[in-house]
Amino acid sequence: MKKKNLGAKKTIHNFYFKKLDDPRIKRIYLNFKKKISSHALNSFCVAVSGGVDSMALSFLAKCYSLEKNKKVYFFIVDHKLRKNSTFEANLVKKKLKLFQISSNILTIKKINKKRNLQSFARDNRYKLIINRSLTKKIDIILTAHHTDDLIENFFIRLLRGSGLKGLISFSKIKSKVKLGDKIFVLRPLLDMSKKDLIYLSKNTFNFNINDPSNLNDKFLRVKIRKLISNLEKDGLTFNKFKLSLNNLSKSNNAIDYYVQKNINDNSNYLKLINSIILKDDFLKQPDEIVFRSFSELIQKIGKKNTFARGAKVDNLLKYLRSTNNYSKKTLSGCIIQKLKNSVIISSENR
Repeated sequence: MKKKNLGAKKTIHNFYFKKLDDPRIKRIYLNFKKKISSHALNSFCVAVSGGVDSMALSFLAKCYSLEKNKKVYFFIVDHKLRKNSTFEANLVKKKLKLFQISSNILTIKKINKKRNLQSFARDNRYKLIINRSLTKKIDIILTAHHTDDLIENFFIRLLRGSGLKGLISFSKIKSKVKLGDKIFVLRPLLDMSKKDLIYLSKNTFNFNINDPSNLNDKFLRVKIRKLISNLEKDGLTFNKFKLSLNNLSKSNNAIDYYVQKNINDNSNYLKLINSIILKDDFLKQPDEIVFRSFSELIQKIGKKNTFARGAKVDNLLKYLRSTNNYSKKTLSGCIIQKLKNSVIISSENR
């Protein structure tokens, strides 16, 4: 390597480590390092939107890669939902390069604006990053979700009628994007506040893209954000909220225990024909236990990436519990048939 390149490399290394002299930034970094060091990271990538949160995450990930000599990839998604999205993606790439961060722009080519725009952007962002991660043999995707996102997501799911599992699912630091994926999402900033990330971003890269949709009242998340702001004025704090989430998580773990017990005790898996026979007692458990058990088995036999829709599962369970009709039903790639005191779940593709 040429002397000039070595000098530039040393300068950029000094930039990152010098920033850690700031006590607040150092505290955030040590918290971040503790979170990701507790997970086996063979290789990982950072999802970069260009917002304050993801720019802060990019700084932290770069520091970690320099300290631990780890290879990290940075992926910017051009979602094509705003006319300036391509310009913004290239601007973020250019800014990151100034700080010795090499990144790749992934472009969404098919746009369906009839769908929920934020949901569309999120789903396709993950799809692009997962596909690129598979080619790079990356098994962990770092996202910049933080405390404010956690609270917002809880209220959004609450308003949409989610059950216990849905309400607490986002609180996990590590999870799969889809059930069948071998790639995990890691949220190392989940217990960090937006204010901390703004401070970090401003005092390091001092650059971010502002998304105008964050101020648009037609989006549910923006309405929820304003609701939470008002609740904070009346005393809502993350510590109180986290206590409630922890209690809900304990309840969910108890339910999960009995879900697995119901599956183990009251179902038989026939591997050779990829079918499951449910015993009579399977459907006699409490509703939530039966619902989750049945959903897991449907997903297993149907080999789907996601669970079947809750309303359809509920309707099918009501049918199975209330009828002696032996006609076949289908759901999520499965054929379900009641036979006297048992139920058979088999694959449509058998």
